[in-house]
Amino acid sequence: MILQELAGPFLFGILAFTVLLVAGNLLFKIADLVIQRGVSLGVVVRLFLYYLPGVVVLTIPMGSLLAALLGFGRLSANVEIVALKAAGVAFQRIVRPVIWASLLVSLGSMALNETLVPLAERAAVNLLRYEVMQETPPLFKERIFLKEEKDGHLKRVIYINRMRPRSGKMADILVQEFEEDRLSRIIAAPRGEWVRGEWWIEDGKVFEVDAQGKVRLLFTFRKQGLQLHLNPKEVETQSLDPQQMNLFQMRDSIRRLEEQGADATRLRVLLNLRLAVPWASVVLALVGAAAGSRPQRSSSSVGLGLSVVIVFFYYVTLSFCQSLGEASYLPAVVAAWFPNLIFLVLGGFLVRRSN
Repeated sequence: MILQELAGPFLFGILAFTVLLVAGNLLFKIADLVIQRGVSLGVVVRLFLYYLPGVVVLTIPMGSLLAALLGFGRLSANVEIVALKAAGVAFQRIVRPVIWASLLVSLGSMALNETLVPLAERAAVNLLRYEVMQETPPLFKERIFLKEEKDGHLKRVIYINRMRPRSGKMADILVQEFEEDRLSRIIAAPRGEWVRGEWWIEDGKVFEVDAQGKVRLLFTFRKQGLQLHLNPKEVETQSLDPQQMNLFQMRDSIRRLEEQGADATRLRVLLNLRLAVPWASVVLALVGAAAGSRPQRSSSSVGLGLSVVIVFFYYVTLSFCQSLGEASYLPAVVAAWFPNLIFLVLGGFLVRRSN
């Protein structure tokens, strides 16, 4: 009975909040493309569909909150909560179906976030770049920068002008090596290649840079190994936006950044957020069920307004903690999960009072 009460408001909540988010951001972008660039309706529809999964993942917790508020609000207004309590059913037992349903919703949200969302984000970027901006799809990756640090000091910068990820062929490679934060050596080569698990650069020159900044040629070489612990696919993935990565790709990127001595704090925070945000469905549904069970005879508009307020405070708290985490004031795990913990404590307190 309780799940039947929640199903309708849940779908309505996802639809309503998706429309709000789309109207607030995506429609302006699409309107600009149509008016300024004369993009066809077919491209606009495809772009909208590509961006939609990322928006839905954000609105699923909002839909869970609204479903709990409206569903339990209707049960309370019809005095069914009172009847259940009078029959000896504790509120913790009444709210149990909400917890189980929100757990399933959270698992579904995580699955969507790991499968469809990264693919849709990449498809949207490619659509904008190659069909809207009329760029030619490249067969190679351009202007790749790789930086290696150790103990907070820059050790090496590798610049690759062009690389074909499938074959591992490179063009115009420049390597700068540093000692005590001073440029000490430059290696330049017109081409290179990934051969049997190793990088090789060909027909290059090695220059020495002295303390006064003067550069002199040390020697030339026909073929020389390049110490780079990445395969061509990993080099290509290194330049992906985190929104276009799944959890495994983000974890590998963090590992590679740390091996190079680079700061991976921001990516670590985003990884934990990718895990934490889907579980907001559980804590927000708990808060909504307890808040909606209060004796009332209010309309659904009050529940919608209250859900907007709760969602606002949740995402403000989430943004604040994310900024603290990226600035290294909070550990990445704490920054991502602290908002869920706050609202879980709040929901548990409200459930206890509702009994």
